[in-house]
Amino acid sequence: MRLRLAPALFLLAALTGGARAAGPAAPVPGEPAPRLANHRAVYDLSLARSEGTRAVEGVRGRIVIDFSGDACRGYTMQTRQVTLLDSSESGDRTSDLRSTTFENGDGKSFRFRTTTILNNAPAPAVDGSAEAAEALKVKLKEPKRDQFQADGAVLFPIHHMMRLIEAAKAGETTVSAKVFDGSDDGRKVYDTLAVIGRPAAAPAADTERDKPLREGDHATMRRWPVTLSYFTAGVGERTPIYTLSFDLYEDGVSGRLHLDYGDFAIDGTMSRLDLAKADPKAVGDCKK
Repeated sequence: MRLRLAPALFLLAALTGGARAAGPAAPVPGEPAPRLANHRAVYDLSLARSEGTRAVEGVRGRIVIDFSGDACRGYTMQTRQVTLLDSSESGDRTSDLRSTTFENGDGKSFRFRTTTILNNAPAPAVDGSAEAAEALKVKLKEPKRDQFQADGAVLFPIHHMMRLIEAAKAGETTVSAKVFDGSDDGRKVYDTLAVIGRPAAAPAADTERDKPLREGDHATMRRWPVTLSYFTAGVGERTPIYTLSFDLYEDGVSGRLHLDYGDFAIDGTMSRLDLAKADPKAVGDCKK
């Protein structure tokens, strides 16, 4: 299994079952549109829980996320996730995943490239582009030239995150979604369900985690606990492929990462946060 992060920060558009389907959140009077912080975040990985037949005895590693852009220029995200799993049952495994994506400011087009090294053996790169309108259209250059189409509304990662922030501000508690992020083999569209908790603005009580978020503006910034589950596309009751829990700050930064893969779970503790200075003209000069 290849460990995979949804950079807190991914997905949306139509899951079955009583949750509200993806769509524009109700506007909140006096609330501006989400303004995402350009930033670099580093998370150190540790084992949170292990059980079952695929017992994992230790986890080390790091996730680094570089995010930049705005509605005018589009959004670029570079992610690297290095994970070392210690297991006497299945043997030790090392995964090094690197991903670069670009998403247009209107959320209609998306480019992606991912490379993975597993136990020092490179896997074929995944490289392609996608367009989202009445249907999702994906063109792959690697690992081989191919194209496919998926019906229905699909969101790309950044606009999914923006949708979650808008939903949280509007007081919505669930957001269901169909999402494409170019991960795995570049051919998968995921159903997702996000459950959003009540907002908080006081400093986090857990003093052992995410020290950079207990300083500066983030110490009192609104944040919402989010649990985001990924499912194989389909119908009926299903078990999530994995679940990502995190605190979502209103500027798009994420804290208290928790990745649950079923038999084991991993915590990501932020050890560093570098914020770029905001450009006040970045959105005001944008002609849509």
